[in-house]
Amino acid sequence: MAASLLRRDKKTVAAQLKADLNRTDNTSGLRQLQELLDGELNPEKPATDTEALDWCKCLITGGECFEEFCKTVRSYDNATLCGLVWTANFVAYRCRTCGISPCMSLCAECFNNGDHTGHDFNMFRSQAGGACDCGDSNVMRETGFCRRHRLRTGENIPSIPQDLLLMSELVLPRFILSVIQYLRDGYTEPDSSAERDLQKVLQQLEPQISFLEELTKMGGAMRTVLTKILTNQQAFKELSMGQEENLFAKNNYDKYLSALKNSGLVSMEEKAQSAASDTPVGAEGGAEVLLGSAAPGSAAPGSPHETIKEEDQDAGQSVGQRKRVKLSSSTKDLCIIESLKHKCFLEEFLFWTIKYEFPQKMVTFLLNMLPDQDYKITFTKTFVQHYAFIMKTLMKSHESDTMSNRIVHISVQLFSNEELARHVTEECQLLDIMVTVLLYMMESCLIKSELQDEENSRHVVVNCSEALLKNNTYWPLVSDFINILSHQSVAKKFLEDHSLLMLWMSFVSFFQGMNLNKRELNEHVEFESQTYYAAFAAELEACAQPMWGLLTHCKVKETQDYTKTVVRYCLETLQIWFDAISFNDEPSPNQVTFHLPLHRYYAMFLSKAVKCQGLDLDSLLPDQEMLMKIMVHPLQIQACLSEIHSNMWVRNGLQIKGQAMTYVQSHFCNSMIDPDIYLLQVCASRLDPDYFISSVFERFKVVDLLTMASQHQNAVLDAEQERPMLEGALTFLVILTSLRIHLGMTDDEILRAEMVSQLCMNDRTHSSLLDLIPENPNPKSGIVPGSCSFEEMLSAVADFKAPVFEPGGSMQQGMYTPKAEVWEKEFDPIMVVLRTVYRRDVQSAMDRYSAFLKQSGIHTGNPWPPYKARTALHPCYKGLIKLLHCKTLHIVIFTLLYKIWMDHQNMSEHVLCMVLYLIELGLDNQVQDSKEDEEPCIEEHCHDSWFPGTNLLSNLHHVINFVRVRVPETAPEVKREAPPSTSSEASSYGQNLREAQVFSLVAERRRKFQEIINRSSSEANQVVRPKSSSTRWVPPGTPPQLVTEILEIRESMLSLLIKLHQKLSSKQNSLSASWLDNMDMSHHAHGDGITAIERILTKAATRSCQIKRSIQDICGKVSPPVPPKKNSPTDKKAMDKEERRQRARERQQKLLAEFASRQKSFMETAMDVESPETEAAMDLGASEMMESEVLYDCVICGQSGPSTEDRPTGLVVLLQASSVLGHRCKSEEAKKLPTCDEEHIYSADTCAVAHDVRLTLLQRFFKDSSCLQSVSIGWDGGVYMQTCGHTLHIDCHKSYMESLRNDQVLQGFSVDKGEFTCPLCRQFANSVLPCRPGRGSEAGTWHTRTNKKTSVLIKEVRDLQENLGLFPTESNLSKEMELVIEDIKNTTQKKYMDYGKNPGSPDGDFLFLYSVARTNLELELVHRGGNLCCGGASAAAKRSCLNQLFHVLAMHMRLYSIDSAYNPWTKLTQLTQNKEADGFDEESPEVPMLFRDVPTLLIIFVLTMPQPLRKEHFTCLVKMLYNLQFIQALAALSTKMSPEERQAWNTSGAIKKAAANAGMSSEALLSHIISEFSNSSNVYAVDTENTMLSSSVWSPQSIEFNLQQYCLPFLRLSCLLQHHLYGDNLTGCLVEEEFSSLAVCLGLVHYASAASNPVNSASCLEWVVSAFELVTQWCAEVKGLSPVQAELSLTLLVQDPQWAVPHLLQLPDNYNIIFQYYHRKACTACKKVPKDPALCLVCGTFVCLKGACCKQQGICECVLHSQHCGAATGIFLLINASVIIIIRGHRFCLWGSVYLDAHGEEDRDLRRGKPLFLCEERYRVLEQQWVSHTFDHINKRWGPHYNGL
Repeated sequence: MAASLLRRDKKTVAAQLKADLNRTDNTSGLRQLQELLDGELNPEKPATDTEALDWCKCLITGGECFEEFCKTVRSYDNATLCGLVWTANFVAYRCRTCGISPCMSLCAECFNNGDHTGHDFNMFRSQAGGACDCGDSNVMRETGFCRRHRLRTGENIPSIPQDLLLMSELVLPRFILSVIQYLRDGYTEPDSSAERDLQKVLQQLEPQISFLEELTKMGGAMRTVLTKILTNQQAFKELSMGQEENLFAKNNYDKYLSALKNSGLVSMEEKAQSAASDTPVGAEGGAEVLLGSAAPGSAAPGSPHETIKEEDQDAGQSVGQRKRVKLSSSTKDLCIIESLKHKCFLEEFLFWTIKYEFPQKMVTFLLNMLPDQDYKITFTKTFVQHYAFIMKTLMKSHESDTMSNRIVHISVQLFSNEELARHVTEECQLLDIMVTVLLYMMESCLIKSELQDEENSRHVVVNCSEALLKNNTYWPLVSDFINILSHQSVAKKFLEDHSLLMLWMSFVSFFQGMNLNKRELNEHVEFESQTYYAAFAAELEACAQPMWGLLTHCKVKETQDYTKTVVRYCLETLQIWFDAISFNDEPSPNQVTFHLPLHRYYAMFLSKAVKCQGLDLDSLLPDQEMLMKIMVHPLQIQACLSEIHSNMWVRNGLQIKGQAMTYVQSHFCNSMIDPDIYLLQVCASRLDPDYFISSVFERFKVVDLLTMASQHQNAVLDAEQERPMLEGALTFLVILTSLRIHLGMTDDEILRAEMVSQLCMNDRTHSSLLDLIPENPNPKSGIVPGSCSFEEMLSAVADFKAPVFEPGGSMQQGMYTPKAEVWEKEFDPIMVVLRTVYRRDVQSAMDRYSAFLKQSGIHTGNPWPPYKARTALHPCYKGLIKLLHCKTLHIVIFTLLYKIWMDHQNMSEHVLCMVLYLIELGLDNQVQDSKEDEEPCIEEHCHDSWFPGTNLLSNLHHVINFVRVRVPETAPEVKREAPPSTSSEASSYGQNLREAQVFSLVAERRRKFQEIINRSSSEANQVVRPKSSSTRWVPPGTPPQLVTEILEIRESMLSLLIKLHQKLSSKQNSLSASWLDNMDMSHHAHGDGITAIERILTKAATRSCQIKRSIQDICGKVSPPVPPKKNSPTDKKAMDKEERRQRARERQQKLLAEFASRQKSFMETAMDVESPETEAAMDLGASEMMESEVLYDCVICGQSGPSTEDRPTGLVVLLQASSVLGHRCKSEEAKKLPTCDEEHIYSADTCAVAHDVRLTLLQRFFKDSSCLQSVSIGWDGGVYMQTCGHTLHIDCHKSYMESLRNDQVLQGFSVDKGEFTCPLCRQFANSVLPCRPGRGSEAGTWHTRTNKKTSVLIKEVRDLQENLGLFPTESNLSKEMELVIEDIKNTTQKKYMDYGKNPGSPDGDFLFLYSVARTNLELELVHRGGNLCCGGASAAAKRSCLNQLFHVLAMHMRLYSIDSAYNPWTKLTQLTQNKEADGFDEESPEVPMLFRDVPTLLIIFVLTMPQPLRKEHFTCLVKMLYNLQFIQALAALSTKMSPEERQAWNTSGAIKKAAANAGMSSEALLSHIISEFSNSSNVYAVDTENTMLSSSVWSPQSIEFNLQQYCLPFLRLSCLLQHHLYGDNLTGCLVEEEFSSLAVCLGLVHYASAASNPVNSASCLEWVVSAFELVTQWCAEVKGLSPVQAELSLTLLVQDPQWAVPHLLQLPDNYNIIFQYYHRKACTACKKVPKDPALCLVCGTFVCLKGACCKQQGICECVLHSQHCGAATGIFLLINASVIIIIRGHRFCLWGSVYLDAHGEEDRDLRRGKPLFLCEERYRVLEQQWVSHTFDHINKRWGPHYNGL
């Protein structure tokens, strides 16, 4: 039966079966179908056989056409979601305003059809792929749905006819099974010996899986069918095993079973082992965490090829066997460890998707199904069920990156939905699974911790150099975990589950103390490990981000219990950790870890509890002993930061600096340094302040420095490290006591402070500011950057500086800069220090601050960091103030003040600044409740009576008389004389001894520590007293012995402050006794140290009368107290030193100012700074140049002299091919860039095309040599020459080039191509143009106006043309000139030089060379704005070297003589007899005069006549050529009239012919031309259709205007030429007067007559022979043409010489318009969408950047296009990056972007994806650089492109 079916046509069979099955009794149909499918979908057939697929398509459609069927099914699509799935690199949108979940994304279509105006959205390039959420109200707000999904069109679709999908329901289960069987069959284990090529299997299955994908795209109806099939458990049972008798199917099923065996977390053998070796360790949590040496087990029978060896091949590394955490049986959910069992096709399909490492097609199929709700729920459960298996596969994968992306592509769709996430958390224990799998993952890379006690440590940490951490393999898992914790319901479940929390804490403790750094003390470390990247990333992603996620749900009072639980577990885990590393009270020296996640969890939950939940801090804190332990490691980090910056870790390499920077960097600081400092603040507020302060100084290793003696020994620091370490310790104390981020600031205040500190360091762009403000890493937190609070705050503290374009060419972005009042009131140096990654930023902030103070006149000197009042402390933290009021700190302050006053070594301004800051903080924060009763008990233990109490105010004026110090014997303090003999002296000496103060921080700290420990163990009565300080441990072999000496001090802190004031202001009695009374506080906020001391004294005086009296007393003792004798010389020295410094400073200022002014003057002369003064100077120079011999300076050898034949001087020039002129159009408007398929750009109306057409026409009918003299080329690849104006000897240049060639430094230019930079101004150049030797004497006569008659001059010109002048003798100069000509020819491509019919003929050469002159003249006109109205020398003229260029060209063109028979001059000036009739018939005729290009003729004449040309001859040339130009204008005009108008003008003009000077009347000449052409049939006859266009009537005025416009281009060029050859000035004028002004300038009319009446175009004519006869003769040439040429004569007559200034294309205002149209546009060559599309901004061509598809001869398309379109200059907009690149010859550069966002900054590569808008100024600058050919000078970063763009 089946066989017979197979033979028939598929469609008929399908139709017949469908009919059978629709009957009520369909058993036979079913049987036939089953047989057919059994045969076709036989798994033994190779997968590549597509026959089966065709059958399925046919059967499903029931014989219809597949496309039709798709349409029909789609019409029943009832989906209300979009669900479009995309893969990596797809462009999608995200709108934060509409999103509920932060992962929400939309496809472009839904985004553009929705209304998101004014929303906070951005476009992004998908990293991992995604799906469109439009229509899903769980993920986004309904207001953001697009039109299609908002209407829920799906809901009112008619129900689907029953028979439509009947066949699908029957065929598809078998089809899906066959796909699964192929997958089973193709799979091999990674470690089996067989050749493993999964890709090949997948390729063979490609058509089948694509077919499944097509089905999902048919819409809701088909998805419902698929869901039924995929989730039907019955069908799976029946089909999965295959039929009994089929052996193949059975084997196939066995393969599947064996693959399932390893799907548990851990394979079987390990389970067997683990039973033996477990030793439980009790933990206080609900779960037992067992650290055994094996791993959790699984219940599947062992599989032969996954032995323990494979699992543990690297186990031997560090710990005998890897430590693994075993989950004891109390874990609720054991199924995670067991093997998987499948119940439906969906489950097995996902299983194979995982096994094959997530092939893109299979992932897309699974995701395409998601809009179906039933499927979504089942699939999510299936996914969770396979979760552990997925991660296990990921860890073993070689392609973990791609696989991670694909996993997240799926999981993000499932877990962003709160409903679903909650559902699977409850039903499938998702949280348990995730935490367990995370633990499992990390176990694979644990090593023994070496922190503290290396030998006995029981703590294990992750090893950061393992691939798992290095490659971020854990990322998908952590990202899912963070994603589900962002849902409140899930997070609450997590926080309520104590055993889970305990597990999580043990997970976090794996990271506690990872990546330990040990300080290298001897030699530099050999290999710098970069593992710290991995460590920081791991702590941020795996620990901090989940923490932030949990914290978001602990915001309100109701959640107090959660916080308490977390805090409790943190403390327990910390205790376990301290035990594991056997920690007592001292950290081990010289090691630091930056990773303390447990401390940070504890800190952040504490902070939240106090700030948001109103919990009492003390209830959450442990006992004192625990606090002392907790404080140690964070403090160690702070001290190490200081050590690293003091270069003590320099032998560890750069990476340790990298760690110190990352620790404070904006993305890490609020998860690292902020919690650490907060934790220290908490400890400080609860511990004994003396203990805390002495710990700080001991950790910072500066205890030995804190002595009154002038010399000391430091056991642990080198001398040069003491100062930075002391500064570090003091700065840390200031930060600790003044930072309020967690101690009472509101979120808004924090944001403001962060913003101010970043803006003070530097002006910032909006995006960099967003990046630098530490955001709460959890996106749901509310302070999202870009939220309104951010923008409002920004506008409150900063001003926006719009992007400007600097003349040097560097492009600025829009910047924000702090407002003045922010500098004045809010600049907070402490916050800046805390947030700077680079130390130089602190300096930068201070420089900016002092600049502001100078500018606003507040303070002119060098200011000190300002003191800023702080937010009030939260009552919980009041204890922190005790730090400022403790004796230890006061002793330190006193000691330091004394040392600074005495000029001891290693003191600095910074130390004093911080000391004063601490005093001021103490004055501002008084301790309210001084508990009197406590004081005495402390007194007992206190040996020292340095100070009576702890209050700073009372201690300030306490005088200290004697101090006992231990000093080296060599110190100056040691008294050499014998003890005093008389008893009275002796007794007083003894008295001193008793009074003298002894102070040792370390002893003090030990005592306190002991005290606290004892007090806490209720044995306070047996206080263990430390031995006296003299037992201080001294390292062996310290050179001199220490001796105890007594110093007489007799100072108090107050007196020291006043003395320092005198010292700083360097005058004695700087404070008079009464200064306090007339003090005003206002000017104290900003200033230097003097101001700071005054401010402190004033504050102290206002707070206590006693202090006020003391101050007056001290100031009243007019004679200053004498410091110890030893010091007087040094004091004097110090004074001198100050004065000397002051003088040196002034000298330096003077020098700098002088240097700056010199530099400025150089810049003005050398660079292209457009300043009118220099222009005027250039002009004068130009006119004087002619008078005497010109001298040139050589910028290489510095000699000055004339240019001679033997040793010529040359100008540094840059030659570049240019086609700018060719892109000119008639209209002033720029062309628009097409942004839809209907718009196009036509190039037919450009100058280049017009001239090409003209030349081709001429060449068809006229003699080639004559054609080539009648036109100019160079519109398309002309050579433009510019100079920087510097000259050099040509021989010097050669040696300079030689040295460049040997210089191996990589330059941005290629010396081999002759490129170099000007030795003086560094402008880019590639040739040297020889200057002609100046002929001084004759110059005067060339200028004189002559009164010779025109006819005489014509004759002279004629003679000069005949007489070819002497050829120059061969000299160095002429050689060089030939070389330059070669350079010029090599600059442009060959095709732009050969226009003649026979390539290489001299005519072609001739044409090319005079066109070079023409190009340069025309371009200068363009640079002047297209006319000469502005007069003067323009910037372009400064760069112009036309004068020299003309001489070189003229020199060369002497080689070509013009055959006198064909000399156009004769035709211009004489009536010729009729030609001998038969001579020239066989040749093509010459080009008629009326068709010739007049400016071209002028240039040819000038260049071919002997140089220098007298001015009278030049004027004569211009006059004669003007006649021709004028007649051409009339002829062109006559062709535009209608026949009737022509008739009328003919008759009216005929009357005027009779008048005497009819030759000067335009009307008479017009009528003459009309009559001439009318009687020849072939000029006017043709244009019947053209005349309809000009409906306007011609009046005499309009005729006059037209004629003037027609002749102006010729006059402009002549005038410019005259300006360059003779140095005539160009006078400025109004646009209306341009014609007359030029006519006067050229001498066509006399100045006097021009002034009296307006010049009309005809009055400039001057005829030597009868005008009418000459015109007749010119017309005759046209009339004599054969009829074939006649129709062309019209087009050739109407040549319009006017062109508008060139423009780049006009771009749309919004970048999105360009992006949407072009980024999906297919390449014209290969029809594929290019990876990097680009647009030419000159002509709008769409090209592939770097695309291999469009390569020709190894040159990529952009480079090719730049050669065709711009003669090797291309300007391309890269669509996907929004930037513009410039290609210039063999180099390219990134120019920048002309599209900026709302904050005025570029978005290169569209990373931020914010809307971009056209910046007109930038675009104008780009156009300006293109037109003026200055890309090479202005852009600095060029690189070779090797034809690869």
